[in-house]
Amino acid sequence: MATLYKTATSEFKDVDDVREASEQQHKIKNRVLLVASRGVTYRHRHLLNDLEALLPHTKKEAKIEAKQDMDLLNELAEIQGCNNVFYFEARKHQDLFLWISRAPSGPSVKFHVQNIHTMDELKMTGNCLKGGRPILSFDSNFDSEPYLQLLREMLTQTFGVPKGARKSKPFFDHVFTFSVVDGRIWFRNFQIVEKDAATGGTLQKNEKPTMVEIGPRFVLCPIRIFEGSFGGPTLYENPRYVSPNSVRAAVKAQKSAKYANRVADTQDRDLRAEANPMPTDPLKDVFE
Repeated sequence: MATLYKTATSEFKDVDDVREASEQQHKIKNRVLLVASRGVTYRHRHLLNDLEALLPHTKKEAKIEAKQDMDLLNELAEIQGCNNVFYFEARKHQDLFLWISRAPSGPSVKFHVQNIHTMDELKMTGNCLKGGRPILSFDSNFDSEPYLQLLREMLTQTFGVPKGARKSKPFFDHVFTFSVVDGRIWFRNFQIVEKDAATGGTLQKNEKPTMVEIGPRFVLCPIRIFEGSFGGPTLYENPRYVSPNSVRAAVKAQKSAKYANRVADTQDRDLRAEANPMPTDPLKDVFE
């Protein structure tokens, strides 16, 4: 209080205005709750650890099973003081789904996470300081559809590290790229290198910085966008999405059809052999 009074008297300002400006300066707009369901595999767990290291404004929660009651995630976000939620839902110990929600009022989106490659698996040469703020890069395809514009805003609020966030550093040294290809969102992470790769010295004024990939890599296939947080009316549903269960069922059906065709061929061969028996050789017993 004494510091506020001293600042106000030295600059001829009201104490309440100084307090309000100070609170506004240190107010963090976005915090993200990072939580996973039970049944995640080692690859899913490593992806969670990579995102926790890249996003200093996240708060990690213990694994929970919120399949029946998704409102539990909104309560956890309120307790932790978070207004965004990353919920990784694992099914059958092989499929991973990502919920991104704006708690507690929404909207929320459900993704199917595909082609997961963690930083330990890739072993890229890029590196960045832990806690550095990322630059978010979206390609021009996000302006083509209204639902992509909504997804871009939600990704900006969740992956964008706000200024002054806890454990964050006040500079930008890497880039998050989001690209829409084949109806899916491809995520990549690159380091901004401002040194000459050959000499190791600083770049000249006419030279541009280079990009070196860090990792991780994954692809987000949007399934459905809801108006509320983890539910509510459907704003968008992907007509091209095919569930992994349907894909596995189609593969099994294809294999079963191949087996059925082989059995049918065997039966046809037996029927032809019965219909066309081999003629008897009259000379087969001459030398006996």
